[in-house]
Amino acid sequence: MAELLVSAPAKINLHLEVLGLRPDGFHELAMVMQTLDLADQLRLKPSADGRISLRCSRSDLPTDGSNLIVKAAELLKSRVGLPELGASIELEKRIPIGAGLAGGSSDGAAALLGLNALWGCGFNQVQLLEMAAQLGSDMPFCLGGGTQLCFGRGEVLEPLELKDPHDFSVLLIKHPESSVSTPWAYGRCREQRGDFYLTREEEFEQRRQSLRTGPLLSALRGEGPMPPLRNDLQAVVEPDVASVREGLALLRQASDALVVAMSGSGPSLFALFPDAAAAERAQQQLQPALHQGGFEAWLCRCIGSGATLG
Repeated sequence: MAELLVSAPAKINLHLEVLGLRPDGFHELAMVMQTLDLADQLRLKPSADGRISLRCSRSDLPTDGSNLIVKAAELLKSRVGLPELGASIELEKRIPIGAGLAGGSSDGAAALLGLNALWGCGFNQVQLLEMAAQLGSDMPFCLGGGTQLCFGRGEVLEPLELKDPHDFSVLLIKHPESSVSTPWAYGRCREQRGDFYLTREEEFEQRRQSLRTGPLLSALRGEGPMPPLRNDLQAVVEPDVASVREGLALLRQASDALVVAMSGSGPSLFALFPDAAAAERAQQQLQPALHQGGFEAWLCRCIGSGATLG
């Protein structure tokens, strides 16, 4: 195989609930995640020198061993036991960096999927998901994508059978100078909400079941109105980050928006619309205010898959 292209789509959180702390120190989460058609692209070429070389269209993104693409490649090599395997990888970065959209995780998932095919490793989906979970909490979801319940650290997945996700469109915004540290956001959550953390597995499962049977999933199935979205990290980030407060206030002015929320630990924000036309109208309506506030904006569609070849 001379060359292989892999798409690495962004995600948003339609629900992010911090249930409590796990014995391993991570937070126990209950989430609904959704992939978008805003995607990075990886171009893979094989080599037989054992080297993994990564180039990126963004000069501010590390391309050394700290990058999840390189980590994924090295893990795959170690599992297949062929140290001579190498690859030249070019990353076209379209997802904003450090935005709460799982861009890095999606790139790593795309590398696992693509190199497994490029090198002919023969690992199945279950094996790739296990490797993805070893590398990052969001990476298993980024492999499969679509609309999924995500539990544990985010690596325990329950795919959802919903109406066509293409029915929903998203206006996504981010201030380019704004950033939020994920560890800081979870630390603030623990400081402010720790007294309400659940502690027992039975309590965790009760909350998971409430999400499975709740109004959000009914709405996503087309069986009821869309409820307000819950993001426990938004509750602690919004008061402290001016661009998040200002961006949410702008999106709440959008006509026909079903819901407005922050994705992950931020600082990306989104409004969900019933169709592409409504999202386009909202972008046109808000464009002067978004420009004045310095926000970047993307119109996206919800899609039913994660990392894909070709």
